[in-house]
Amino acid sequence: MDIEREIVLPTTRDDAWEALTEPDRLEEWFATEVELDLREGGAAVFRWGDGDVRTAEVVTVEDEERLVLRFEDDGLVDLRLADDDAGTRVLVRETSPQWSTALGLSALASWTRV
Repeated sequence: MDIEREIVLPTTRDDAWEALTEPDRLEEWFATEVELDLREGGAAVFRWGDGDVRTAEVVTVEDEERLVLRFEDDGLVDLRLADDDAGTRVLVRETSPQWSTALGLSALASWTRV
């Protein structure tokens, strides 16, 4: 089953990309601790304060346009960015409903720096 969610962030594409790819920025809105080797084949580790840990491999990196991660349960998260009149449109497609980045995308919207 796929989950898809789209949100428009009132910020530049560059700023939205940084929020999705820089560990310090991801820690502001997503996980407690993040390690991310932003290159195809690179590793990603997301840790939360409750002890939950998720690992992934970076499948695709297209600067300021697309990031695809494959998680240890073979779920895929595909993030796509595009310009929008109101800022940056972020589309998230996720194949694993067990851990829902797509449904939690509202956390990114609440983080956004204007």
